[in-house]
Amino acid sequence: MSSQHTNDISDVPAVGRDSPFRQEHVRLDEAPQFVLPLVVRIEKAEPPARTDALETAARAVLVLLTDERAQGEGEWAGAVRDWQDARIRKVVRRARGAEWRKAETLPGLTVHGDGAQVRVFPPVPLDGWPKELAKLQVSGTDLDDPEPVAAATEPGLPVLWLNPGLDMSAGKAMAQAGHAAQLAWWELTGAERAAWQESGFRLAVRTAPRERWAELSGSGLPVVRDAGFTEIAPGSATVVADHPALRARL
Repeated sequence: MSSQHTNDISDVPAVGRDSPFRQEHVRLDEAPQFVLPLVVRIEKAEPPARTDALETAARAVLVLLTDERAQGEGEWAGAVRDWQDARIRKVVRRARGAEWRKAETLPGLTVHGDGAQVRVFPPVPLDGWPKELAKLQVSGTDLDDPEPVAAATEPGLPVLWLNPGLDMSAGKAMAQAGHAAQLAWWELTGAERAAWQESGFRLAVRTAPRERWAELSGSGLPVVRDAGFTEIAPGSATVVADHPALRARL
């Protein structure tokens, strides 16, 4: 599998070269299983807004994929390739205070939103979490938006549309948003990837209007279908990645 990403400025979509879903790939469940750990900072006094946390998590996945340590012969490249060769698992845990400070000492990247902070780490074996992360809680990431979230109307803004018929915790939705951003990334050309990266991976996460979900999920845009390990039924369509470059090719 190639580890080239933004350095490969091609006019051909990258899917089929570095996506684990290409036809010749081994069965996903037969490969060694890895997981991408994400930790969201949730302080009791100042928890982040839900939408801000979702958008920051999605951007964190893209930031890790484009980090030089995840490419070529970088120190994280092997783990990233192994992770993408199997099921693309992501697990979001929460931390505050001393837990967060310990998490920041481990190799990884912290991505900031308007108020949210999400730290993403290189993939680890499913049963091989660092002890500093293994003890963090998965539950308790039920966040709210204290103010109404504005409609995503900015021209050219990629939007990750959540399924309005599913009830997901903030942690689950953060992982699903990260999946959607990654699926969009795989299908972009090198030039399209470079442009998105140069924008700072601008994106929005919104719940789709109920009347639009069928059209969005059947449009040919990338759709996340959950494996069903937690919270929702296997095969559930959770997020549609509506990137303008991909929509233009429909």
